[in-house]
Amino acid sequence: MSVTAVSDPTVLVHTAPLVLTRRAALLGAAGLLALPAVGQQPKAKPLPPPPPLWPHALAVPGGVARLSLGPAAKRPTAHVRQGDADVPLLVTGDAIEWTAVVGIPLAAKPGEAHITVLTDGGGTRQVPYAIAPKQYKEQHLKVSPRTVDLSPEDQARYERERDHQAVVMATFTDPTAGHALPSLRMQVPVPGRRSSSFGLRRVFNGQPRNPHSGMDIAAATGTPIVAPLAGRVIDVGDYFFNGGTVWLDHGQGLLSMVCHLSSMDVRVDDVVQAGEAFCKVGATGRVTGPHLHWGVMLNRTMVDPALFL
Repeated sequence: MSVTAVSDPTVLVHTAPLVLTRRAALLGAAGLLALPAVGQQPKAKPLPPPPPLWPHALAVPGGVARLSLGPAAKRPTAHVRQGDADVPLLVTGDAIEWTAVVGIPLAAKPGEAHITVLTDGGGTRQVPYAIAPKQYKEQHLKVSPRTVDLSPEDQARYERERDHQAVVMATFTDPTAGHALPSLRMQVPVPGRRSSSFGLRRVFNGQPRNPHSGMDIAAATGTPIVAPLAGRVIDVGDYFFNGGTVWLDHGQGLLSMVCHLSSMDVRVDDVVQAGEAFCKVGATGRVTGPHLHWGVMLNRTMVDPALFL
């Protein structure tokens, strides 16, 4: 494929004295610790929904930032400035605390950054965060010039396909009735050795190319590929660089793509469940052998898929 802080909340069981989290304090310590009177049967209460399963937070170019937006009666609206556009962000959580999950472009410069949140009164406020530096690997290759330089016909085809996929990548689906996504964690679409990692920059004959925008997994042609997360099919096509390609929309600007496919067993608007097979590994497009290229996009930004595993 050529296109193109880990701080998860965990539940700890202690035998030591109970320590209340901020969330428990907001809910009310008395309510959490109250015990039934002697001789009375405790009343069954419905369990609260489990918290979202977050992606790993790693605020670097190509990474993901998780930013607290605080409490609010309804899901806040937030966006980030990318170029000349205000791009909507994925916001999940509940009335006690909402969180914006932000994809950071590989081209982002380390330093201070911010997102913008719309307030109840119609104004805005900024939520700052810092982008740390990250050095990705670089690979220098000598290849035939024909594999690097496109003919006029191939260049025209590539530009048409690039424009089409830009529309696909701008997909943003609001969550149903304001509910948060149940999980942001994904499963690996196909078993196999990781043959190329996200962010690798290849230099062909001294000419640097764009960094690798996904994860390559070596697998034999015909190996079934499963959906990493439940989603709706928003694009199926055969492209110059990507070969057979399927895009899935997981909601709120979280998309995933699988490329170089030998078989695509879905159509646009089909809904697939996490773990459901929907296409097969191949060697289509500009590749040297069969493998899966898997990409994850968040707010129109390709991010490291490993952060969602």
